[in-house]
Amino acid sequence: MLALYTNLSVRLRGDEKGATAVEYGIMVSLIAVVIIVAVTLLGGTLLDTFTQVQCSISGGDFTERAGDVAASCAP
Repeated sequence: MLALYTNLSVRLRGDEKGATAVEYGIMVSLIAVVIIVAVTLLGGTLLDTFTQVQCSISGGDFTERAGDVAASCAP
C-alpha cells in the first residue's frame, strides 16, 4: 500500500513540471501581446518624438503631425 502511495505521489509531482511550463508559456504570450499593443498605440508618438529630436540636432524647424499629414522637418 505504501508503494502505491509513493508511486502516485511521484507521478503527481512529475505532472507539475508540465503545468509550470504551460503557465510560463501563457505568461510569455500575454507579455508579448502587451508589448505589441503598446508599440502599436505609441508608434506614431514615438516616430514624432524621434523626428523632432533629429530635426533639433540638424537645426531645422519641426512641424507637428496634423490629421493624416506626418510630422516633418524643414531645414
